[in-house]
Amino acid sequence: MRIAYLDCFSGISGDMTVGAFLDAGLSFGKLSKELSKLKMKGYRLKKSRVKRHEIAGTKFDCITDSPAEGRTKREILSIIGRSSLSNRVKNIAGSIFTNIAEAEAKVHGVRSKEKDHLHELGDTDSIVDIVGAGIAIDELGIDGIYASDISMGRSFVKARHGVLPIPSPASLELLKGVPVEISEIDAELVTPTGAGILKTLSKGFGRMPRMEIDKIGYGAGSRELNERPNMLRVFIGEVRPAFAEDRVSVIETNIDDMNPQNFEYLFEKFFKEGALDAYTTSVQMKKSRPAFLLTVLARPEDLNNLSSVIFSETTTIGLRVYDADRFVLERKFTTVKTKYGVVPVKLARLPKGAFTATPEYDECVKIARSKNVPLKVVYDEAKKAFKY
Repeated sequence: MRIAYLDCFSGISGDMTVGAFLDAGLSFGKLSKELSKLKMKGYRLKKSRVKRHEIAGTKFDCITDSPAEGRTKREILSIIGRSSLSNRVKNIAGSIFTNIAEAEAKVHGVRSKEKDHLHELGDTDSIVDIVGAGIAIDELGIDGIYASDISMGRSFVKARHGVLPIPSPASLELLKGVPVEISEIDAELVTPTGAGILKTLSKGFGRMPRMEIDKIGYGAGSRELNERPNMLRVFIGEVRPAFAEDRVSVIETNIDDMNPQNFEYLFEKFFKEGALDAYTTSVQMKKSRPAFLLTVLARPEDLNNLSSVIFSETTTIGLRVYDADRFVLERKFTTVKTKYGVVPVKLARLPKGAFTATPEYDECVKIARSKNVPLKVVYDEAKKAFKY
């Protein structure tokens, strides 16, 4: 699988994204040709080599001939939809604009159907940046996007309808659930366009996945910053793992003063709230007190909900939380026919291509009870019925 990793050490914007992909090998001529399919007039594209803190990169600019003119989301999606761009590019660009529109509606306190005007983000240069990012991903054959933690600055910016704090409300809304750092750099490091690209395209944030890098690109921002190079770096390469890799949040706490019978109800609530796994371990605490170590594995976006469940349903007054990398085998489900009935089977692909087959326990229990046969007989029959 071919992936791109966006290293946002100095934030991200739409023009920095396109510049980074141009620097990594996207043809400027091909980009210009594809963008012309939008049938928009009054702009020209510019690609230049610049340095930021002595690091060379590519600066991408969309220069318009007339004052900025915002469009509605409906108008933008119509422009994209009527074009002869590939369906993949249309879907990418349309999804980014939809996410941005929903974020703007949220921060302005209106329903998304009422908030159809995108102000600066409906200008020609924003459309070019967002559609250009989709073209880059399509042309470079990128199957997935990942990103680092996001660095944001702190300042104020004069927008079309007043002064806004930086990070902008729309950018923060788009980056909910994403690991961010708000520094004291007096600049807008993350624009709503850049945040929309991350929100829509990134499959994960944090450490770079294991990959064989074959292209690196640097997209330059407009300003020269004293604190760091104002650039977005992109790594492009192949991921050929024997298994998938992701990151989970681990929640732990020691409990020594709760009725253990309550754990059954507690676990039901965990899985209802999206827990990946939950278990207890017997431990011995200070003064030789027996206790349980409660561990919950969670997706980062479910961390707060699951922590609230623990505080509400247990006697603990503190939690330990940390991130952990996880290797996961590819999984899928099938069914097998046995003399006792049809049984669902979970398959896991091993690193060298073989499968392990595990009959679904709950279904085997139902069959064993209804047929009045031992559970292990049903289970073994299902295992034998699967053809490797």
